Amino acid sequence: MKDTIRLDADDNVVTATRALEAGTPVETVTTRGLIPSGHKIATQAIAKGAQLRKYAQMIGVASCDIAAGDHVHTHNCAFVPTAQDYEFGTDMRPVQPATGDSFMGYRRANGSVGTRNYIAIVTSVNCSATAARRIADYFTPDRLADYPNVDGVCAFVHGTGCGMAGDGDGFEALQRVMWGYARHPNHAGVLMVGLGCEINQIDWLLEAYGLKQDDTFQVMNIQGVAGLQKTIDTGIRKIEAMLPIANQATRSECPVSDLKVALQCGGSDAWSGVTANPALGYACDLLAAQGGTGVLAETPEIYGAEHLLTRRAASPEVGQKLVDLIDWWKDYTERNRGSMDNNPSPGNKKGGLTTILEKSLGAAAKGGTSPLTGVYKYAEPVTAKGFTFMDSPGYDPASVTGQIAGGCQVVVFTTGRGSAFGSKPSPTIKVSTNTEMYTRMIDDMDVNAGDMLTAGVTLEDKGREIYEMILRVASGAASKSEAQGLGDYEFVPWQIGAVM
Repeated sequence: MKDTIRLDADDNVVTATRALEAGTPVETVTTRGLIPSGHKIATQAIAKGAQLRKYAQMIGVASCDIAAGDHVHTHNCAFVPTAQDYEFGTDMRPVQPATGDSFMGYRRANGSVGTRNYIAIVTSVNCSATAARRIADYFTPDRLADYPNVDGVCAFVHGTGCGMAGDGDGFEALQRVMWGYARHPNHAGVLMVGLGCEINQIDWLLEAYGLKQDDTFQVMNIQGVAGLQKTIDTGIRKIEAMLPIANQATRSECPVSDLKVALQCGGSDAWSGVTANPALGYACDLLAAQGGTGVLAETPEIYGAEHLLTRRAASPEVGQKLVDLIDWWKDYTERNRGSMDNNPSPGNKKGGLTTILEKSLGAAAKGGTSPLTGVYKYAEPVTAKGFTFMDSPGYDPASVTGQIAGGCQVVVFTTGRGSAFGSKPSPTIKVSTNTEMYTRMIDDMDVNAGDMLTAGVTLEDKGREIYEMILRVASGAASKSEAQGLGDYEFVPWQIGAVM
């Protein structure tokens, strides 16, 4: 393995592939202190106030004079807010269309395609969470044994739904999440459960989205049914009636153009932007070529890299939507007395990431090189094909909840520090950025992108490996997080606004 990796000739820092002692010769310099694995080394003298560059982009400025060979991290690299001159559509790389790839999915009556076949219990408010959980808990594997085509009964419960404004960003986002899960193609049946007096009224949702009750879509309120136990008993009966109908669903061959894949990362390290994220980006390009859709999210984690995405915008309107989201987040963090640099997390920094600018440049690589065809609100239905973006926080459960609500049937999650994340109803595939962590957390990781460093595996080969894994999981193969039963507690709608 090389002692360091150079990302671009314009970079004045490089990354150590292993821990280096003082006096180790690397690149054209000699290290002047201990450099932890994954951390940065200055390749030349850098004056105080000068830009520090990685990926041929600024990741911060020197907070003091830095000598060639010095360790570069939080002690001498300072965050500075970016001021970008945005260009729209100046770096367009047309997709070369391809056809022929397919997966085995569940074709629904409305034409959408699922990768799983669950029955969902969706709550409108925290007050109905216990009822929903107890209904779902009743349907043990033994009770579902007669319905082999049903993947399970899931309760999607959350901590909000009341004590909030009855309109505005927070209310609208929650309603979009509920609508997205109520009509998700991975659900063969849905039961919505409320209390009855909450702000987030189920009836308002039905009216707003034109939802009608039928054999596989039912609603009820605890107050109307007359108590917790009666609600649980009624809910069990309703789902028992849905099970034979849901069990009739069978898989059939479907084109990749029917797939929407959530592009996600968490527990990132310095290798995220070198191995796993670019490989996932290549997989996204393969998906786009087949007419499928990749959905990038986590708006605070593209800050400082958004100008690279606007250059790929299919139209000025699409590019401006992304800029408007960045402006909203700047204002949002400022009025809440935060900073866009509150991210990276302590774990990210231990893994070698120093500023949000550095982290964002790596995170944006998950979007590959295809044109940016659409930008969406949190949990808004994604309708464009190809590479798209959805507004969300960087908090993984909240971000993935929005992507699933937007229609994603599979999630691909890259990680360098390690993660035990999983999701329902859309399974999560986890990709390790480094071989050491992949080996240590082998029970949780599906793909090792660390062999791009340790074994010389190419970006193209690793990207295709991820793409083929997506098709296998979409066809019913269990990801490791899915096999462990993760996903029941990772439903976290983004709570925006005051709690009253």
